[in-house]
Amino acid sequence: MFKHFRDIAGLIVLGCVTVVGEASAAGMAEPWQVDLQTPASPVAEQIRSFNAILFSLEALITLVVLGLMGFIIWRFNAKRNPVPNKRTHNTALEILWTVVPILILVVVAFPSLRLLFFMDRTQDAEMTIKVVGHQWYWSYEYPDHGDFTFDSIMIPDDELKPGQPRLLAVDNPVVVPVGVNVRVLLTSDDVIHSWAVPSLGLKTDTVPGRTNETWVNVNEEGTYYGMCSELCGINHGYMPVAVKAVSKAEFDAWSKNAKQEFARNDGQATHVVQAVGEVSQ
Repeated sequence: MFKHFRDIAGLIVLGCVTVVGEASAAGMAEPWQVDLQTPASPVAEQIRSFNAILFSLEALITLVVLGLMGFIIWRFNAKRNPVPNKRTHNTALEILWTVVPILILVVVAFPSLRLLFFMDRTQDAEMTIKVVGHQWYWSYEYPDHGDFTFDSIMIPDDELKPGQPRLLAVDNPVVVPVGVNVRVLLTSDDVIHSWAVPSLGLKTDTVPGRTNETWVNVNEEGTYYGMCSELCGINHGYMPVAVKAVSKAEFDAWSKNAKQEFARNDGQATHVVQAVGEVSQ
């Protein structure tokens, strides 16, 4: 029964989107988009379905309340009801408008909690990536593929190539294989950041001294964009996230090259500080 209601709710929202505008293409937001970004992972798909349920429920509640208000205006106006009723309490009505909202919240709680548990972590991860937030860039570690680390910094406007989105393109995107459960561990070395990619259903805080966990399984190849979603300082708007999903064979080849390309050296920290300073200017 819940599945049928979810499908109907999805069709209602799809109809609204078709009338008002189109949803965004996969990977990033589009101008004048309506609805969430096109989902590209199982988590994002369930988030969109749950959003459709809530949207339909909210629309139904709004229509019922408007209908009741219209009836009250029509039935109890001064012309039809010249002598107002002095009654101040109605036990049945008060019980009804207390119990019904509670029941609605209980009904919503079940799919909500199920989604929260589903998106929290996976028990069947095939690989792990560690995300570290810095002011104001990200660094990524691949402990299962040679334990290499690299930094990801926003590309300045004057260095953008055709097709690279402004304020979203980075020099080194996160690379993951499609169809693979990827465990994502997140932390920070300074302040609280938030690693978010809407089309993949990802949004998890990175907290200093703590390791949070989430996961992703990308459905299709492509590049998916997001950004820090926590106010983390003056350059908060300049630390985007880019996740590049490739085939398993391409990922294996990339990880072998990356292990050599991103080998640690003493000058890396200085390079990062200089690059971030250039971006902030």
